[in-house]
Amino acid sequence: MSLKSFAAQIFAANVHRRTMKWVNNPISTQEALFKDLISSAKSTEFGIDHQFDKINSHKDFTNQVPIRDYEALTPYINKVVAGKADILWPGKPIYFAKTSGTTSGAKYIPITENSIKHQVEASRNAILNYIHETGNASFVNGKMIFLQGSPVLTEKNGIKLGRLSGISAHYVPNYLQKNRLPSWETNCIEDWETKVDKIIEETIDQNMMVIAGIPSWVQMYFEKLRSVSGKKVGELFKNFELFIYGGVNYEPYRATFESLIGRKVASIELFPASEGFFAYQDKQDERGMLLLLNSGIFYEFVRAEDFFNETPKRLTLKDVEIGVNYAMIISTNAGLWAYDLGDTIQFISTDPYRIIVSGRIKHFISAFGEHVIAKEVEYAMQEAIQMSGAEVNEFTVAPQITPANKELPYHEWFIEFGKKPTNMKVFAQKLDEAMQEQNSYYYDLINGGILQPLKITPIKPGGFQMYMKSVGKLGGQNKVQRLSNDRKVATDLDIQKEEKIS
Repeated sequence: MSLKSFAAQIFAANVHRRTMKWVNNPISTQEALFKDLISSAKSTEFGIDHQFDKINSHKDFTNQVPIRDYEALTPYINKVVAGKADILWPGKPIYFAKTSGTTSGAKYIPITENSIKHQVEASRNAILNYIHETGNASFVNGKMIFLQGSPVLTEKNGIKLGRLSGISAHYVPNYLQKNRLPSWETNCIEDWETKVDKIIEETIDQNMMVIAGIPSWVQMYFEKLRSVSGKKVGELFKNFELFIYGGVNYEPYRATFESLIGRKVASIELFPASEGFFAYQDKQDERGMLLLLNSGIFYEFVRAEDFFNETPKRLTLKDVEIGVNYAMIISTNAGLWAYDLGDTIQFISTDPYRIIVSGRIKHFISAFGEHVIAKEVEYAMQEAIQMSGAEVNEFTVAPQITPANKELPYHEWFIEFGKKPTNMKVFAQKLDEAMQEQNSYYYDLINGGILQPLKITPIKPGGFQMYMKSVGKLGGQNKVQRLSNDRKVATDLDIQKEEKIS
C-alpha cells in the first residue's frame, strides 16, 4: 500500500467518525442549524424585511417567509448582483454560479465562503466515505478525470462568476493536482465537442482509475474513446474502478455503460446543485443517498400533490414519511430562504435519512390526470432493458393529445437505442406494463379506454446530442429533460426521428 493510500484511509476514518455524530442526531442537528442560519442573517435586508429577530420556531418561519423560486427571489438577488452587501447573507458572496433559467434567462446563484466550503467538503467526503466502507484507496494513486464546465471565471461588480463545476475546479486539493485530468488548458475549452476530442488525446494512454460526470456526457466520451482506440473502455483503462456521477438517474444508462466498459465498475451517486450539495451515496449495497444535515442547509418538504396550493403544508425532517413524493425546499448559508429547488425527492429510509431524486416539480406528465413523474418512467425503462437486453443512450417522454386518424391519445417515448430490442412491440408492452404497475392513475386511464398504450419513436444515433446542440445545451452540466407535459421537446426532436413504431 502506498503512503498516499494509507493516509487516505486514516483521513476517511476520521471523517466517518465526524459524520456519524450528525447522522445519529439528525433532528437536533437540523434544529441547531436552523437557529444558526436565522441568527446569522438577522441584520440583512432580507432578515429585517421578514422579521428574523422574531423567529423562534419553524412555525414562525413559515408564517413570515413564503416559499419562493428564483424568479420570486430576484428583487433581492438583483441587489446582490449589483454589488450591494448584507442583502440575503452578511457581506457579499464570493462567487455567482451562473446557470440557465427557464423563464428568467441567466440565473445568478450566490455562493458564500461558507457555502463553497461545504460544497467542497461534501464532494470530498463522498469519496472518503467510499474508501472507509470498502477499504479500497488504491485509486488515489491513479489518474482521475472530472468532465465539467470551464474553470474560467469572469467578474460582475467585483464578484467572480462562472459555472459551479468550473468554480469547484479551483478547489481541487494540491495532493490531487498531479492525478487530475484533463489539463487546465483543455478544461477551459468552451466548445464541448472540441473539448471531448482534446480530453481523449490527453487521457487515452493514461492510467485512468476514476471518471466522473453526468452519465450522458461521460457516455459521449466513452463512445469516442472506443471509436478512436477500437477497444472497450475497461480494456483501454485496465485499472478503471470508480465512476462518480450526479444529475440524472444512472440506471437507464447502466447497461450501455457496462457494454462500453466491458465490465462492471463501482459507482458513487451525488446530488449537487449550484444551490448546495445535498446528498451522496454512502452504501454500495443499498439504494439512495445520505441526506447531508450538517452542511449549512436547512430542509423543508412539501408533498408534491400539495405544492401548487396557495399555502401548502411545510414539513421538517421529523415529519417526513417513506415513499412520499416531496418537493424539497432549502434555506442556506448562501442566503437562499425557503427556496424552491425544483427537485422532488422520496425518502427510502429515515434511519439514517436516505433519499432518491424522483424528478422535477415542473417536469411531469398529467395531460389526462395521470401524474407521471421521472422516477416512474426511469424505473419502467430499467425493467424493459433488463427484460430485453436492449441498450438505451437517452430518452424523453411527452403526451400525444391529438393523434391522427381519431386514435386515442397516448404517451410518446422518444428513445435513442445503443442496441435495439429484438422485438420492439414486446419492449413497448413491458414499458407500459411497468408504468401501469407503478401509477394507478395511468392504469385507470389505459383500462378505462381514455388512453391507448404508449408508443415508441426511435431517435437516430446521436440524435439527442444534435437536439441538445440545437438548443444550446450540449455538454457541461446540461441534461435532457426526461418528461414534458407539452410537445415542445417532442417538436424539437422531430428532425432526429428514425421511424415510428407502435
